[in-house]
Amino acid sequence: MQYLDIVAAAAGGLLLAWIADLLTGRRGLGGTALVSGIGLLCGWFLAVRVFAVSTMDSWVWIPWSLIGSVICLVAFFLFRSKR
Repeated sequence: MQYLDIVAAAAGGLLLAWIADLLTGRRGLGGTALVSGIGLLCGWFLAVRVFAVSTMDSWVWIPWSLIGSVICLVAFFLFRSKR
């Protein structure tokens, strides 16, 4: 189970995208999943590369990734175009 932490982060990101899609009126899971995935990558980058609070060997970077996903999803729904 070498890559279980990556799978857990991806599943958490999809879960956050699904919840955000449900809460905002089901506009499309694809867009929210994309935004959530970008947020996961941004959170990982901040935790592992910028602040160096974690390595890929520990599970500390996963909450950072999920927080990045939440921030990106909030920004997406706050600033998106509402025709």
